[in-house]
Amino acid sequence: MHTVTIAPVITANDRKAFVDLPFRLYRDDPHWVPPLKGEALGLITPEKNGWFSHAKVQLFLACEGKRVVGRISAHIDTLALTMPREQGFGPGVGQWGLMEAEREDIFLALVARAERWLRDQGMTRALGPISMSIWEEPGLLVEGFDHPPTIMMGHARPEYRDWIERAGYSPVKKLLTYELDITGNFPKIVQRIIKSGEANPRIRIRDTDKNRFEEEAAIILAILNDAWKSNWGFVPLTEPEIRDVGVKLKPIVFNDLIQIAELDGRPVAFMLTLPDLNEATKSLNGSLLPFGWIKLLWWLRKPKVRTMRVPLMGVVKELQTSRLANQLAFMMIERIRRAAVDKYGATRGEIGWILDDNRGMLSIATTIQSDINKVYVIYGRSL
Repeated sequence: MHTVTIAPVITANDRKAFVDLPFRLYRDDPHWVPPLKGEALGLITPEKNGWFSHAKVQLFLACEGKRVVGRISAHIDTLALTMPREQGFGPGVGQWGLMEAEREDIFLALVARAERWLRDQGMTRALGPISMSIWEEPGLLVEGFDHPPTIMMGHARPEYRDWIERAGYSPVKKLLTYELDITGNFPKIVQRIIKSGEANPRIRIRDTDKNRFEEEAAIILAILNDAWKSNWGFVPLTEPEIRDVGVKLKPIVFNDLIQIAELDGRPVAFMLTLPDLNEATKSLNGSLLPFGWIKLLWWLRKPKVRTMRVPLMGVVKELQTSRLANQLAFMMIERIRRAAVDKYGATRGEIGWILDDNRGMLSIATTIQSDINKVYVIYGRSL
């Protein structure tokens, strides 16, 4: 057996090897969804990912001889360094992510190298895995290995949990996703709340208008930053990130799946829902060639999916402790549920991720009779 060497990613070939490794490690896992390789490369390429405008990143590859056997990213979000310590980040907190390894000894070597880089940058604490922005794929999957992840959610090998904990890391925060059958009506109490809201002339729930994409995105961003600013792990989205996210998501943005709630004419809440693109890309094995792009374009014209995912929703801070907050949420959920079933053929919804101490969202998820289907954990340790 060759000695394991850890080296920084420098060349285009290194980045390709970094992206290719999971395709070998997960080739026999029926629940892994191969990412499109072009998107995976874009994620780690500074010129193609607006998050790099406020981040320092070093990628590493582990090799035995010429064989790539592991990978990891070490990174510092400079905006996260300015956040309050009680919200998870703050001064001295770096992260690692995008971790894959064939064996535990390789994993330990990779984490040690990532930690050394973080210490060299002045960091005193490490959180991981966060791959790479908190808005991308944070946390390690620890429950829910028996079904594929939905769009923009991660997957992992079950043994990683023990490896991380044996490396001295302790759980810091749990992120939950909930699933539910959306083919039937919600409980009667929810229906009554919705009906009451529909009779309130102060409330208007409307579709977004994709023809005014930038204007609508600005409205949603303003609500999001206000609604989430006190949440654990919050880092405000920047203009470069918003542009990149817009380009990536615009093809799967549909007017009736993104709702904005207005109170007395002022936008105060939103709900973003995406058809599960993973259902269309899973069989492509990471490539749009030679004919995958035709299949994907055809799907995007009029997607039919089993699952709809709600990755983001928010209500402005001033309303969050009021009954109105839940009412607006239920009204948006119901409008989206009807569209998802009637127009897109969906039968299943997924909500999340949700912080395990976000009582408002946990209450909503419970009230509409959804169940936890996946649990992700972010770990931390002092350096």
